[in-house]
Amino acid sequence: MEGGLSPSGPLAGDGYFLALKFDNFSSGLTYANVKVGLVPSASGMDLVTLDSDKDAVFKITDKNNQKLKVVQADSAGHKNIQYFGLSGLTLEDTGV
Repeated sequence: MEGGLSPSGPLAGDGYFLALKFDNFSSGLTYANVKVGLVPSASGMDLVTLDSDKDAVFKITDKNNQKLKVVQADSAGHKNIQYFGLSGLTLEDTGV
């Protein structure tokens, strides 16, 4: 996408973007217990906590080395950490 999704910040500039909606959390958890992000992040951004819309947008800069990281944590300190590889994605120029 030319120009990115924002005039500044981690979603600025030309690139490929992935938008996801998160749902179906571990038993007893809500969106506020979930942090998501790409590792490594091209902008150095840490994982972010989901908000009530449960949507997240990521700028992919290196699909072969970046992974989507999802961390679900309860108040007792138990964590479920998942990594999803991006190498199988087909990145397309849409002319947008």
